[in-house]
Amino acid sequence: MTSRVAITGMGIVTCYGIGTSATWGKILAGEPGIRPITLFDTSDYRVTRAGEFTDLPVAPWRRFRATRMDRASNLLHHALAGALGGLDMPATATVPVPPLVVLGTTLGGMTSGEQYHGMYLRKGPALARPSLVVGHLAQAQVLQIMDEFSLPGVPRIFLNACTSSANAIGHAFRAVRGGRAQVALCGGYDALCVFGFTGFHSLQALTTDVCRPFDRSRDGLSIGEGAGILLLESWDRAQARGAPILGEIVGYGESTDAFHMTRPEPEGCMAALAIQAAVRDAGISAAEVDYVNAHGTGTPFNDRSETAALVAAMGERAYTIPVSSTKAMIGHLLGGAGAAEAILTVLALRDAWLPPNGNYQTPDPDCALRIVRQAERPTRMRYALSNSFGFGGANATLAFRSVRADS
Repeated sequence: MTSRVAITGMGIVTCYGIGTSATWGKILAGEPGIRPITLFDTSDYRVTRAGEFTDLPVAPWRRFRATRMDRASNLLHHALAGALGGLDMPATATVPVPPLVVLGTTLGGMTSGEQYHGMYLRKGPALARPSLVVGHLAQAQVLQIMDEFSLPGVPRIFLNACTSSANAIGHAFRAVRGGRAQVALCGGYDALCVFGFTGFHSLQALTTDVCRPFDRSRDGLSIGEGAGILLLESWDRAQARGAPILGEIVGYGESTDAFHMTRPEPEGCMAALAIQAAVRDAGISAAEVDYVNAHGTGTPFNDRSETAALVAAMGERAYTIPVSSTKAMIGHLLGGAGAAEAILTVLALRDAWLPPNGNYQTPDPDCALRIVRQAERPTRMRYALSNSFGFGGANATLAFRSVRADS
C-alpha cells in the first residue's frame, strides 16, 4: 500500500530567528544573515563570520534543567515546537498518534563536548561535569527532545555529513508512503561550535569575503547553524482531521560517489543519479521541475560539480530551470542544511516565490545555470527539488509538489 505524503507542520531556526516567518521574509528580501561570530574567539583565524543565531533564547524545557541543555538541543526544541504547531496543540501536549522520529545531524552535541574539555583542562577530571560527555553524544539531543515532548518509540538517527537531514526526511517519507508509519517527525540540526568552524577553516573551505554560490569569484562557504523539522502524515489522515496541508513530498533519491573524503566527484555522475531517482520517484519528467534549491555551497569544486550533475540528470532543461542556493544568506547548516532547505523549498512552492541566490554577481561559464538573482514570481510553480551533497560522496535529492497544483 502506498499513500500520498502531506506536510502538515514545519519548524525552522536559522540565524534570522525562530519560525518560518522570521526566516522566509528575510530570505526573499536577500538580507544577509552572516555576521561576526560572538560564541567564541576568532582572532586567530582568517575568517570571523558565520550564520550565528545571536542571543539564542533558552527553550522552555519542562523535564530538564534548561540552563544545562546543549545549544543544539535548544535549536532542536524550538524547531520541533514549531512543527508541532501543525497539530493545533500546545507544544507541551502529548502527540495523539505516536510518530516515527527520524533526525539527522553532523556534530550532535559538540558544544557539550567542548565545554567538558574546557572544564577538564581548567579544573581537572574530578570536577569536570560527566553529564556533558553524555550530552556530546549524537543521540542525546534526540532522546532528550522525545522525552520532553512525550514521544514514544525508538528514533532513527542519520549521521551522513551534510546529507544527514535530507536522508532523515527521505527515510520518513518512505515510511509514511509505505504505510509503516501514520505520522513522522523528521529533519535535522547542528549548532555552531569551535570544532566545526576550525575543521572547515583548516580545509580552507571558508570564504574570507562573502559566500557567492555559482558566482565566478566564489571562494568558499559560510558556516551556519540551525534546525528544521517537518511533520509528515498520510494524505488521507491529514484530510480527515482537517489539517492545513503545506505541501507534499513526492520523491526521494540517494546515491554515493566514494570518490574523495571531502571533494565532490567532478563530473557529478553519481549526484545526477540521486536527482534522476527523485524525479523518477515523483513520477514526473525534468520538464515538469520548476525550481531547484541547490546545495550550492559557494566552493569552486562543489558548484561546478552540482552544475554538471544537473545537466547530466536533466539535459538541456537544466539550463532553463530557476536555481538558487540560500546558503549565501543563512550559511551552511551542515547536518541541518537539508531540512532547512527542504522547508524553504516548500515555502517557495506554497507562496509561488523563487528565493534569490545571495551575492551572485558574475556568471561562471562552468556554472551556466538560470540563477535567480532576486526574488521573483514564476509563471509556473508545481514541482521543486532540493539537493543535498556531503563529504564522502553522499548525495540526496528531495522532490516536492505544491498543493496549489490541485486547484
